[in-house]
Amino acid sequence: MNAYIFPGQGAQFSGMGLDLFEKSTQAQELFNKANSILGFSITDIMFEGSAQDLKETKVTQPAVFLHSVILSKILGEDFKPDMVAGHSLGELSALVANNTLSFEDGLKLVYKRAMAMQHACELEPSTMAAVLGLEDEIVEAICAETSGIVVAANYNCPGQLVISGDLKAVENACETLKERGAKRAMILPVGGAFHSPLMEPARKELATAIENTNFSTPTCPIYQNVSTFAVTDPEVIKKNLVFQLTAPVKWTQSIQKMIKDGATNFIEVGPGKVLQGLVKKIDRKVETSSATL
Repeated sequence: MNAYIFPGQGAQFSGMGLDLFEKSTQAQELFNKANSILGFSITDIMFEGSAQDLKETKVTQPAVFLHSVILSKILGEDFKPDMVAGHSLGELSALVANNTLSFEDGLKLVYKRAMAMQHACELEPSTMAAVLGLEDEIVEAICAETSGIVVAANYNCPGQLVISGDLKAVENACETLKERGAKRAMILPVGGAFHSPLMEPARKELATAIENTNFSTPTCPIYQNVSTFAVTDPEVIKKNLVFQLTAPVKWTQSIQKMIKDGATNFIEVGPGKVLQGLVKKIDRKVETSSATL
């Protein structure tokens, strides 16, 4: 069975999407529509902007979404998912790919999500850190015993967990984690504490937008970050999508469930190959590849 997976924030690169634009009239139409919806020329930034330009919140998330979704659209008959999943932001790309959301509604939600998260980041100094070489249970326990707000945020693969919270708590947790044997515990260059309780203002803001958006029955199941199980009920999808901002991304558990349900081939749709690497670390037996024209 073919499982299509969609990357999240951090996969962006200078020049992203230009090859799609040059090869496909349909891609050109969708990119131009995106410029109109967003009210600024995101294509100029994607195609010609610097890496620094692409780090701006209002650009990063729509850019990754557009690259992934437009690629899935122009694959045409070659795009035949049996199941889909997305890492954090990528979940919205996956929901357009399996026809739960329209292209227009998906992009609008992505932009509202990006701005809501940016607003939440501005309320309190916060960050995330990657922890390598420790069991999840040890990382979770150290977060629980650390003063302040710090939680497990991204279960990326065995031995790789990202923590998130207020700046001081994350710094203190990193020191303890290194003392307890972590190979690395390094602060990440991100705007704030994504997938932590500090995103609660963003969750409330996004919840209203999601409630006012039409969600259709998908053409194949999505394995969501919050639940890790196959979901096809639009109301459940909406509920999980709202809680995703403050809940951890259970990527390891989602991939394991997809494999248990029959996935043998994981195809990454969008910029980069990060997810393929994570999938291989979760289960070496499955096949991985990039979607290409």
